[in-house]
Amino acid sequence: MRRTPSRRLFATALLVASVLAPVAVTPAGAVTPASASDRHGDGGGNAKHGHAEDDCPRNDLDPALTARLDRTVEQVRTQAGIPGVVVGLWLPGRGCYVRATGVADKTTGSPMRVDSFVRIGSETKTFTVTALLELVDRGEVGLDDPIDTYVRGVPNGGNITLRHLAEMRSGLFPYTSDPDFIHDLLSDPTRAFNPWEALSYGYRHANTFAPGTRFQYSNSNLVLLGLVIEKVTGQKVQRVIDERVLRPARLRHTLFPKGAEFPEPHPRGYTDQTLDGTTADATDWNPSWAWTAGAMISNLHDLRRWAEVVATGKLLSPETQAERLKVLPTGFPGTNYGLGILETGGWIGHNGSIPGYETVTVHLPQEKATMVLMLNTDSQVGGQEPSTLLARAVTQVVTPDHVYDGGGIGPR
Repeated sequence: MRRTPSRRLFATALLVASVLAPVAVTPAGAVTPASASDRHGDGGGNAKHGHAEDDCPRNDLDPALTARLDRTVEQVRTQAGIPGVVVGLWLPGRGCYVRATGVADKTTGSPMRVDSFVRIGSETKTFTVTALLELVDRGEVGLDDPIDTYVRGVPNGGNITLRHLAEMRSGLFPYTSDPDFIHDLLSDPTRAFNPWEALSYGYRHANTFAPGTRFQYSNSNLVLLGLVIEKVTGQKVQRVIDERVLRPARLRHTLFPKGAEFPEPHPRGYTDQTLDGTTADATDWNPSWAWTAGAMISNLHDLRRWAEVVATGKLLSPETQAERLKVLPTGFPGTNYGLGILETGGWIGHNGSIPGYETVTVHLPQEKATMVLMLNTDSQVGGQEPSTLLARAVTQVVTPDHVYDGGGIGPR
C-alpha cells in the first residue's frame, strides 16, 4: 500500500502546495492556438451551450497574450496529467479569456465544456461563512460568541469562538485526518455521513493547540459553523444558503446537494485518493462527509460572479466585510487566511479540492480581475495540487506582479 491517503484527506489542499518547491514550467514549444470557438465554447466549437456570449462577449484579448495563455494552459495540463480544464480570466481594460481544453471523460474522449458543473470542494466554505456573516449583520450571532452557545459537546467549546472556527484557529483536530474516517470513507465512498458522525471522528483526538494561537486548516470548523447556522435559523443550512446567499447573488447554477446528485453536463472526476493508491472515477462519490466544508456544486458562470461578491463584500455590511478581510498569517509564506477566505499574491477568494475535482475562484481587487479554474482531477503531481500549478502559471502570464502561488508574491 502507498502512503496513507490522509496526505490531504480532504482538508489540507489549500496549503500543502505552499511549502513545496514549484514544478517548473519550461518554455512552451510550438502549439497551435485554439480557435475562438474552442476558447469561448465547449471545447468542441459549440459556444451556445457554454454561456460564452455572457462570459466572454468579445474576443478582444491581445492575440499574442491569448496564444501565450493557450500554450501555458495546455503545457501545464499535459505535464500535470490533468484530463480536462476550464479556464476563465476577466481582465478589465484588457479583455477576457475563456477556454475548455482536454477531455471530460477519459473513456469516451468527450471534450471538456465551459458550461460544465463541477464539485467545488472547499470553495463551499466561502458560502457557509457568508451565511454566517449575514447572521452577524442581522445581530443574531456574534463572531466572538463561544461555540458552546450554540453547539454543545465541542472539546474546549467554551473557549473556541465562531471567529476562531471561521479563521481556522480553533485547535480542533480535523476529522478528515482520523485514520478510521479515511478508511471508512474510502472503503465505501458512496455512503452518507451526517455532520455529527463526521465530527465524532475528530473528537476522538485531543485539541492540537489553544484557540487563537495557531492556524490549522480543518473541516471540523466549518461543519460546526453549519450547525450554528441551523441552530440560529431553525432551517436546514442548504435552504439558508440558497435563500440568503445564492439567490441574492443571482447564482442560478450553484447548489448544495443532498447526496451524490450531480447536474448535467459534468465531467467525470478522477482521484488517486484510494486505499490502494490507484486512480478511480470519483464522479458519483457522495460528498455528504464534507457538508458545509466542501459539498457544493457550481459552474464557471456562477463562480465568476461569486469571486467578486466574496472579495468585495456585496452581500455584507462594510464593517462585517472588513472583519472578513482581516487576514492573518498561516505559517506558510505568502498565504494568509481571513474568515473563510484566503489571500495570496493579492488574489482573494478560495480554492477547492475534493476527490475527482479541483477549483480556484479568486478576485484581484487592485486590477478588478477575476480568475476561475475548474479541473476534473485532484491527483497531485510532484507533491503539489494541479490547480495550484495551473493558477501559478496563468497568473505569471497575466498578472506577473500578483502571482497566485501560496508561497509568496511573484514566482519563486
